[in-house]
Amino acid sequence: MSSEILVRPQPPAADGTFLTVTPQSAGWSHVGFEAVALAPGQVAERPLDGRECCVVVIQGHVNVRSDHGEWTDVGGRPDPFFGTPDAVYLPPGGSVVVEGAGDGAEVGLCFAPAPNGGVPARRIAAADVPATKRGYDRHERIVHDVLMVADPAESLLVTEVITPSGNWSSYPPHKHDRDALPEECLLEETYYHRVTPADGFGLQRVYTDDRSLDETVAVSDRDLVLVPRGYHAVAAPPGVALYYLNVMAGPVRTWAFQDDPALAWTRADGATTDLPIPKEHGSR
Repeated sequence: MSSEILVRPQPPAADGTFLTVTPQSAGWSHVGFEAVALAPGQVAERPLDGRECCVVVIQGHVNVRSDHGEWTDVGGRPDPFFGTPDAVYLPPGGSVVVEGAGDGAEVGLCFAPAPNGGVPARRIAAADVPATKRGYDRHERIVHDVLMVADPAESLLVTEVITPSGNWSSYPPHKHDRDALPEECLLEETYYHRVTPADGFGLQRVYTDDRSLDETVAVSDRDLVLVPRGYHAVAAPPGVALYYLNVMAGPVRTWAFQDDPALAWTRADGATTDLPIPKEHGSR
């Protein structure tokens, strides 16, 4: 049975690209995402045209070159479950070249339209990415806000989440599919998953009030889930930890969501408090 929301990785292209989502392939208007595995010295180049881009180093090291500047030895995590990421933000114009450095790397290329020219290019150092605990009990998780509302960009919102073994995240299930500020904003979203151990799996559900969309999928290492509309939540089975990289964008760059009324009560006192945690951490 085919899925409306699950995108599987493909054999790598010559430049290391193994997963691609465009607005055209997703059937929406804003978010694009690519996952690329780069050997040392291997190069992936992308035109930026009218798009801004956030290069997130999921693991390893890269060099980044563009019409807006160059940055060497970006990254450093041995895997996505340890510490916060290095990233580079680029506005539209020209192209971006990402080159594998050190022992190579895996990167996420996050795209969204920037018709007003974006903001100045910059490196986002891992030391400047906050790591916080969100939720409580079995929906406690670790959040890395790479490029969220407080950080300059035109359209893009980018964050990472690590869900420890046996826990839930993106919980309670919530949605952001209506242009109805201040109560709710319209944001398309992708979830790029990494799983440890790599032969484990996670679960993600995406569903609407009328159940015109209601899918629960098992996600394997390097799968991607589209969230075009509806509530969504993620679960990590016992013995398995999940990482995902979220990319969001819509007509207004803000983050306002609505919980599923049936489960909104689980957002108890303390559930929305962000608590800082040490910079170096793991969730194996």
